[in-house]
Parts: sequence; structure tokens; C-alpha cells
Amino acid sequence: MRKIICVVILFILILSIGTIGYMTLEHLNFMDSLYLTAISITTVGYGDIVPIHPLGKIFTICLVFAGVGLVMYTFSKVTETMIEGGLRDIFERRKMNKKVAGLRNHYIVCGFGRIGKVICQILQENNRPFVVIEKNPEELKNIESEGFLELAGEASDDEVLLKAGIMKAQGLIAVVASDPDNMYITLTARGLNPDLFILARSSGTPGAETKLVRAGASKVISPYYIGARRMAQLVVRPTVIDFIDLTMHAGELGLRMEELLVTDKASFVNKNLLESGIRKRFDVIVVAIKRKNEEMLFNPGPTTTLLAGDILIVLGDHQQISELEKEV
Repeated sequence: MRKIICVVILFILILSIGTIGYMTLEHLNFMDSLYLTAISITTVGYGDIVPIHPLGKIFTICLVFAGVGLVMYTFSKVTETMIEGGLRDIFERRKMNKKVAGLRNHYIVCGFGRIGKVICQILQENNRPFVVIEKNPEELKNIESEGFLELAGEASDDEVLLKAGIMKAQGLIAVVASDPDNMYITLTARGLNPDLFILARSSGTPGAETKLVRAGASKVISPYYIGARRMAQLVVRPTVIDFIDLTMHAGELGLRMEELLVTDKASFVNKNLLESGIRKRFDVIVVAIKRKNEEMLFNPGPTTTLLAGDILIVLGDHQQISELEKEV
């Protein structure tokens, strides 16, 4: 747009210079001077009005060269703007689609409202790959400005979800504005991938959570309910909440609470906590262990055996947990 504005200003400037020049050198009136300037710039040839004075002819030669150059420049800039914009969009879209197609074990975030934006920021902070599906053009611009991978379209559309890599995804988060939309997204996603973890947002209206679970949601969260509980807990147990915040976010203590999956390749698989040396080697506290059968062992003792498939909930320093992650 800036290029086009500059071209228009140059064109008006050439017309003005030409008109004033002919009025001065050929003593023509304003309309005849403007007319002579126009036919000189466009090189259509002279008819009823021609420059007579020698200086007028020299001026016309300069004006023709300047005018023709401006016309060619204008044409090139307009063409460049049209083609460049279209090609840039095509190449950027193709590049984005290629990145999305290469995702594995990622998350699909449906909706980029206030909640969706925070979710994306937290996923990015924790180095979790994700793609956002959004249909609002304004929100798509916001996603692009944040540098997140995005797909334009309806999140309940089979083709859009398949394009987002739902068959290779680790989870889907449905956080669009309305319960019916989240329900359609959940239903479609569950039909495409029966094993997918699906987290759905509920408005908190009676019956909404039950219907979302029936549609296939693995977990249903009501932001209003969670927010109300947190506000109440801040009043009742402020120190506890402050400590939890320190473990969930980068705080002054540098603590981090993380969940780690024990694989067959872990050096301490089939060993008890004492033999594993987790506390001694990594200075990390094992707060709880979640077994494959969903059993949760809180504050496991030193004789508790670590099995493949267990999920360790650990608390410790960022660097130490990162080292433990490599071990499991």
C-alpha cells in the first residue's frame, strides 16, 4: 500500500510540473496545459495543441521521458504488489501446511480466544508441539503474530482435523466459545481417533459436562468453576496456593513439578525407589506414582517398585528434573 501511495504522489507531481511548465513556457491556460501534459506523458501523439516555443519542446522531451518512466514504474509496482502478495500468501500457507504435516505426538488446540491463547503460551513454554485451528480471520492474524502453527477452518470438520494430524496427535483441546461447538468437535475427534485424549471446555451450565463426556471427552473443565475454586482457596489456604504456583511456574525457588513416564529403557525399571537412587543422584522428590491401572500411590515408600508404564510425579530443580528426564 505504501508503494502505491508513493506512485500516486509521483504521478500527481509530474502532472503538476507539466501543467505549470506549459503555462509558463507556452503561455497556455490551465486546461490546455493539463491536456498537453496528459497526452505527452501517455505518448498518444499531438493533434490540436502542440508545443511551439523551443524551450517548450525541450521541456516536452524531458516530460515524455519522465512520464513514460513513471508509467512503467507504476505498472511494475502495481503488478509486483499484486503478484508478490498473492505468491507470498501461497508460499507461507504451503510452508505452514508442511510444518503441520510433520507434527508427531502434538496437541490440537481448537479455538484461540482468551483461554486458547493462554493454553498455547503454556504449551510453548513447556516445549510441547501444537497447532491451532481457528476460523475467525482476526484471530488467525493474532495466531500468526504469535508465531504459532495454525489452520484456518471449522474445527468440527473431518478434513480440517485430519489435516491437523489428529491420527498422530497426543491430544485435542476444545476451547471454543459455546458448548454445542465443543460437543461437535469432541464427537468428530472421537470418531476419527478413538484413543485420543480429548480435553473439552464447559460453560458450567447444568448438563453440559455430562453431554461432553458422552460425546467422547476424556476430561471436561469449566473455567468458571476452576476460577471460583482457586479464588476461594487463595482466601482459605493462600500459602499452599503460592507454593503450588511456584512448582507449576518458573518461580523464585526454581522449582518444577513434572510427570515422567517410566519406559522399558529406564535404568531403574523394576527397581524400588531406594535402589533407583533418584533422590540421591538427582535430588528429586517422587511425590506420587500413577500405575497403568490408574491407581495413584501418594508419597511412595523406599520399597515401592518402579514399573514400566508408571508415571512419576516429581518435584525438584529444573536442571535436575531435566537430567532425570533423560534417564527415563
